Amino acid sequence: MDLQGYLDSLRGKTAAVLGIGVSNTPLVELLCSNGVRTVACDKKTRDALGATAQKLESLGAELRLGEDYLKDIDADVIFRTPGMRPDVPELLAAKGRGSAVTSEMQVFFEVCPCPIIAVTGSDGKTTTTSIIAEFFRAAGRTVWLGGNIGHPLLAEAGRIKPDDIAVLELSSFQLLDMTRSPHIAVMTNLSPNHLDVHRDMAEYIAAKENIFRYQGADDIAVFNLDNDITRELSAKTNGRARLFSRRDEVADGAFVRDGAIWLRKGGEEREVVKTADIRIPGQHNVENYCAAIAAVDGLAPDEAVREVAREFRGVEHRIELVRERRGVKWYNDSIASSPTRTIAGLRSFDQKVILIAGGYDKHIPFTPLAPEVVEHVKLLILCGATADAIRAAVTTYEGYRGAPEIVECKTLQEAVDTASARAARGDIVTLSPACAAFDQFANFMERGKAFKQMVNSLTD
Repeated sequence: MDLQGYLDSLRGKTAAVLGIGVSNTPLVELLCSNGVRTVACDKKTRDALGATAQKLESLGAELRLGEDYLKDIDADVIFRTPGMRPDVPELLAAKGRGSAVTSEMQVFFEVCPCPIIAVTGSDGKTTTTSIIAEFFRAAGRTVWLGGNIGHPLLAEAGRIKPDDIAVLELSSFQLLDMTRSPHIAVMTNLSPNHLDVHRDMAEYIAAKENIFRYQGADDIAVFNLDNDITRELSAKTNGRARLFSRRDEVADGAFVRDGAIWLRKGGEEREVVKTADIRIPGQHNVENYCAAIAAVDGLAPDEAVREVAREFRGVEHRIELVRERRGVKWYNDSIASSPTRTIAGLRSFDQKVILIAGGYDKHIPFTPLAPEVVEHVKLLILCGATADAIRAAVTTYEGYRGAPEIVECKTLQEAVDTASARAARGDIVTLSPACAAFDQFANFMERGKAFKQMVNSLTD
């Protein structure tokens, strides 16, 4: 079924869209413009929505706002926002009354006319997704980038052609109730994350498995051999499993040998790109390239891969050089919302750094971060709700001997000012929080932009 066919099937029915945010506002507009009775629901008040409320009503949408926006929700089709669990009582009750619960991403999979490559994982998924998209662009293909990055693609599905390519980043929240999988699935790695939302690690992993759970024999799933969880999951795929590794050679997939990334398939192998040619720093980005190269093998030429490696500067908020001031380099790694991301960021530098960390508590243990801080950090500046927990993890680590010094600040601005006062020529300061941003900011992007503004406002 194509997009128009799907929209035609909703005529005469009621669609409820839960959450009036970035991903669902275009969906409300799409439904209304195609004559579907649409109820837009959100916990926000009308004042908080501002002009968006007036705009949606002008299109014909009915608004249900405020604390009781889910109460007795009644619609033929309900579109769940990614941030809402599918088993909240109101949704379960609606299902019991006959409502079909779906999502913008689920429907996109159903109507997309071109091949889909999708990436998930705990770390590296945005960069890997972006690299794959860049490979295809360098090869001259029309690429539709979306999912957890870019912009919602369902409203664009009518413009997508069969020979285009859709490249998606998918979060565990999007995957939680997905019943379709892409032609090529990539799993970068898995480690504890989002345990403030998922019941436990088992549910988190099960959600991620949906990226390959519904594949067929002709589909491909790419797994990280160096990660214990993804290595085990590689045995569960219905399609062809390919592996990538920075540490070991693999029989089918991408690996690192003698300073280059190689591909091996069917007993044949070839060198694709020198690791020294990869512009974005860090061994974790070598892994991201391995994953991307294994995914596009046979679809994008090696020269396109080499071109991207030389030119791609990375994604905003990911070890992003903000400025050099008085001989001190400042990096924005706000995407590092878990200890494993911060560990990868610390290992990207060849010297000890001044680290600004701390934020919202996702109930992830900080114990694995402690030895990395001792080895890679010369001054640890903590702020946010998790400051005490991170301090405790570091100071109780058996290898901690009073270094690095730990300073606590109340705000990110105070942390930046402290780093500026303490940094000397040749130092590196990096914001790599190991936590989400929700204690002080709406998301990691807002946190990163605020950090960059603070750093760029430092006077010379």
